[in-house]
Amino acid sequence: MELADYLTLLRQRWLSITALTTLGLAAGLVVSFTATPLYSARAELFVSVRGTDSLSDLVQGSTFTSRVMRSYVRLAHTPHVLQPVIDELGLDASPSALAGQVRAENPLDTVLLDLVVEDASPQQAADIANAVARSVTAAVEEIERPDGAEKSHVKLTLVRAATAPTTPSSPNTRMNAALGLLVGAAVGVGVAVLRAVLDTKIRTVDDVRRLVDVPVIGVVGHESGDDAHPLTLLEAPPGAPYVEAFLSLRTALRLRPDDDAQRGRAIVVTSALPGEGKSTTAINVALSMARAGRRVALVDADLRAPSLAGMLGVDGGPGLSAVLAGDADLDDAVHAWGDGGLAVVAAGAVPHNPSELLDSARMRDVIDALAGRYDAVIVDTPALLPVTDAAIVAGVTGTALVVVGAGDVNQAQLVEAFGMLDGAGARVAGVVVNRVG
Repeated sequence: MELADYLTLLRQRWLSITALTTLGLAAGLVVSFTATPLYSARAELFVSVRGTDSLSDLVQGSTFTSRVMRSYVRLAHTPHVLQPVIDELGLDASPSALAGQVRAENPLDTVLLDLVVEDASPQQAADIANAVARSVTAAVEEIERPDGAEKSHVKLTLVRAATAPTTPSSPNTRMNAALGLLVGAAVGVGVAVLRAVLDTKIRTVDDVRRLVDVPVIGVVGHESGDDAHPLTLLEAPPGAPYVEAFLSLRTALRLRPDDDAQRGRAIVVTSALPGEGKSTTAINVALSMARAGRRVALVDADLRAPSLAGMLGVDGGPGLSAVLAGDADLDDAVHAWGDGGLAVVAAGAVPHNPSELLDSARMRDVIDALAGRYDAVIVDTPALLPVTDAAIVAGVTGTALVVVGAGDVNQAQLVEAFGMLDGAGARVAGVVVNRVG
């Protein structure tokens, strides 16, 4: 994915990203409001070495102090230091539990030992911090005192006693809210990207162009792809997006180089899966051509689930199935529709052997006869993947128009559908991307 793809993705998924970001913010606020406030008190000790009169002694003492500071930081968390604090203050806690409240720090390039204590009680936090400072001082005096000496070489001086804090140190509402906001936004964007990576559905014109080397000659908006209203082209005002989409498609088909050949006047309209809008597209392509003064035959070759007769209000019999079975003449199945040059051949009764009827010499004769009488023959067929009927008829006409329902078909299915047409020897005149949001 390129940067433009990510920006488009964020624009398309902004609602879910916003929802997860808001959820993260709410979670951060809930954590802040439900957490027990804790107060931090800090006591500070200065560590030095006794008996440093000369300059060299001062340097050696400073070096020694710097080297042992890490040991004093760890010493502050030991039972040797914390048990006396528990005994002194009468705390109901073990040394290990108290160690979780104590944080010893040695600021960089200093000989200071900071003792920070967190507690739900501000006064107790200060009392514990001062008690730990006293206990650390006593422990160091004991540990660093040579045998027989009165004092240790190391001296700890309390330079800042802990006082009861007036405001809690945690929870930090602003930080928790900001963290929740960032985490929520990150999760939202991550989920959106993951869905885009895992989603193989074809949703845009660019998806089609990246997948197949066939021109997209029509783009129909989502609001105009409703199969329940296939005749909107006749009712919509001139200039409406729906009308313009099919007028552009009509122009693109009219410019195909095979239009001058008789067989080239016939084109199959199909799709990879049912429900992508192929029948509606076939009807409106035929209507738009008829409005331009062309003589058009619209044939329903979906002998399994015919729909054109019901959509156009045409008598369903005798139809194509009867003609192919030899039970009716083609003239009996052709019905004039409307005031223009549109004629409709309904599918008729559903036969028990649709594939055999379509893959017959009589079907080729029907297409040739219609192509000889009309300027264009639009053949609606079943979807490609469930049955082979569309590929069979496309092999007869030699040309197909593939309708792709945005969000209905995935990449592998479209590639497979194109492979079926290629195997049947049919040229794909173009792709119509339907229901583009």
